[in-house]
Amino acid sequence: MRILVVEDEHRIASSIKKGLEQERYAIDVAYNGTDGFDLASTEEYDLLILDLMLPGMDGITICQELRKKQIHTPILILTAKGQIQDRVEGLDSGADDYLTKPFSFEELLARIRALLRRPKNSINTILTVADLKLDPKQYVVERGNLPIKLSNKEFSLTEYLMRNANKILTKEQIISHVWDYEANVLPNTVEVNIRNLRRKIDHPFKEFKSLIHTVRGFGYKIGKK
Repeated sequence: MRILVVEDEHRIASSIKKGLEQERYAIDVAYNGTDGFDLASTEEYDLLILDLMLPGMDGITICQELRKKQIHTPILILTAKGQIQDRVEGLDSGADDYLTKPFSFEELLARIRALLRRPKNSINTILTVADLKLDPKQYVVERGNLPIKLSNKEFSLTEYLMRNANKILTKEQIISHVWDYEANVLPNTVEVNIRNLRRKIDHPFKEFKSLIHTVRGFGYKIGKK
């Protein structure tokens, strides 16, 4: 899952980026409101973590402008302004949740997971497609009750496919949600990772139907044919 952090305090931004990358999220960072808005309005993100007091464009304005553009990316406001009125203003501007500094990283993770569970296609904590199961919280993947060992990037790719089960996803969509903006993605990166997933998810389980499919000229999907 791909997250944009808009935070002008470099120490805090770096800490959040490092912590979330260890949790297998792809993270982009913007250090001012103008850059943050440009990224949030032109790139695809699964979540936006947004400070309120930013140079260039403040967080409230960013929320309002994104919603005016019909961009419904979940927004978690992260700020030192903790008065009730500040919270009300942030939520009324279009944000989905509000976390006051200082905060514990565990609470930040819990709120991120809660926001990412909101879409209709990912209400349940454990994702299931046929006999394949993925637990985003415990980082466990199983098929037929047998564990499957995946790399961090393979896990992220599998999670994104499963959250969009039976939907055809283009290479561009996959790259934008699984890799961060600065990643060195080669032309065949997606093909290589899809091929590795087939070797781990489909090939060892001959008793089950294949789940990962290539749709020629369009992209990839996970699910029954």
